[in-house]
Amino acid sequence: MTREVTVAVFRPADERLREAVELLDSLGATPVPDPMLAVEPTGEVPRTDDADYAIFTSKTGVELAAEAGWVPDERTVVCAIGEATADALRDAGYRVDRIPEEFTSTGLVAALDGDVAGARVEVARSDHGSDVLLDGLREAGADVRETVLYRLVRPEGSGESVELAADGDLRAAVFTSSLTVENFLAAAEDRGVRQDALRGLNEAVVGAIGEPTRRTAERLGVDVDVVPERADFEELACAVVEAAAPTYNE
Repeated sequence: MTREVTVAVFRPADERLREAVELLDSLGATPVPDPMLAVEPTGEVPRTDDADYAIFTSKTGVELAAEAGWVPDERTVVCAIGEATADALRDAGYRVDRIPEEFTSTGLVAALDGDVAGARVEVARSDHGSDVLLDGLREAGADVRETVLYRLVRPEGSGESVELAADGDLRAAVFTSSLTVENFLAAAEDRGVRQDALRGLNEAVVGAIGEPTRRTAERLGVDVDVVPERADFEELACAVVEAAAPTYNE
């Protein structure tokens, strides 16, 4: 059975995008790789000598910390938001002490509430991290320090998927963060097709990796059709392709 299912994916242009393209291709879809994020390291390193807790929110943050030679104190509780981040920590030779059941900032705050009062907490992440994490930890009584390991910017030339959406040729889109939604619409604005792209996007199947991304999308006028139970890209991609072409397994 031949399917014409064009699926836009917006991950950074590294192994994450390559793996996403391979997955969508294996599902029988036609991937449209359109990176909406690029990583600019800041050169900062998480503190090592006085942190009771160290929190990482992404694989990229872990990799940058490892490249900088970060070594946690033996007593530091190392926390990861999500299995991908936890796997990156283990791959880099770090231990993982805490992973919240819900892979979100809210989930981690809930997991640590009652444990961090008076503790020094290092949060190592991008410049677009949610205030929910910092505010929640402070409300729980923690002494919080944020170290910005990298900036996330929109790559030059991004927007192939925007043109497809504006022309009505995009069947699905997979958003993996709030910033990918914002940058998609910014690219559409730059090309002068924001309204047409938004209309085309809302005629397609739109997937969001989690509730924060869904809320951002809907606030900006994007109708979200799919949110997986777990914040997992493979689950998201499979669900989006199934929704866009429900007969693909026949």
